[in-house]
Amino acid sequence: MALPLDAVNAASAREKSIRHGHPSTLHLWWARRPLAACRAVLFASLVDDPSARPDLFPTEEAQNDERERLFGLIEELVLWENSNDAWVWRPTRRI
Repeated sequence: MALPLDAVNAASAREKSIRHGHPSTLHLWWARRPLAACRAVLFASLVDDPSARPDLFPTEEAQNDERERLFGLIEELVLWENSNDAWVWRPTRRI
């Protein structure tokens, strides 16, 4: 599955500039890995690309629509303020 890299990169850069309210900001590691990128990669590794499910998404248009929906989910998951928001995570449990 592809990733919405622009959204992931923007969220990762923003997350690295947050300097309060999270234990990871107590010490600045030389190679800190943003949680936004980790969330995006983990989600993408667990979810099949729609083209792998022709029984559910028989046409190219249906596959593209589902791919766009998944990209939207990833774009919401990578935002720092959505880390503990149950409403954002709820649709991912149905996949």
